[in-house]
Amino acid sequence: MNAFSGEQRRPQLHNRAFALAIFTIIYNIIEGLISTYLGYEDETLVLFGFGLDSYIEAISGLGIAHMVLRIRQNQNVVRDDFERTALRITGSAFYGLTIVLAAMAINNIVIGHVPATTFWGVVISCISILVMIGLMRAKNTVGRELGSDAIMADARCTMICIYMSIVLLAASAIYELTHIAYVDALGTAGLAYFSFTEGKECFEKAKSDALCGCEH
Repeated sequence: MNAFSGEQRRPQLHNRAFALAIFTIIYNIIEGLISTYLGYEDETLVLFGFGLDSYIEAISGLGIAHMVLRIRQNQNVVRDDFERTALRITGSAFYGLTIVLAAMAINNIVIGHVPATTFWGVVISCISILVMIGLMRAKNTVGRELGSDAIMADARCTMICIYMSIVLLAASAIYELTHIAYVDALGTAGLAYFSFTEGKECFEKAKSDALCGCEH
């Protein structure tokens, strides 16, 4: 592909990157609604917590969508005030979620609560893993074609969503197969850990122009 044709494709690639960001927001909202509802109905804390995380990921997606629009205007412009504010809000939400999940996990261990079923946790986690892998690859492809380190960094940071889905899958599958007590609570503690790391990364990015902390 020559340089001229490459420049012609840039608007199309920017539109694709923006569409991926919007899809991520919509998907996380839908995933959050379904997960919190089924988690509440089935009394499975790990699925309910996963749904709460999805809402925060949707908020984070707004910052990513804004970033794509900024890059479309000028790829060399650094993170602006809107993105830094969005990162601080998202980071605070992740820290709040960490506290809530940790407290609820401890409470469930103390009272010996177990879920009615974790079947839907298995289903939702498998779907989430497939969707997130697809999104990561699509974002990475667009970022590579645009030569945008920021978009490729966002693709790499999708890995933490995959890790959280794996935690949900492991906790849900183990409990559904064995009915071992406290597996649901331990899975929730795993989500709390990743929520904390996401919150920490948000504040680190808000204070600097680092693209993504996940490569560290």
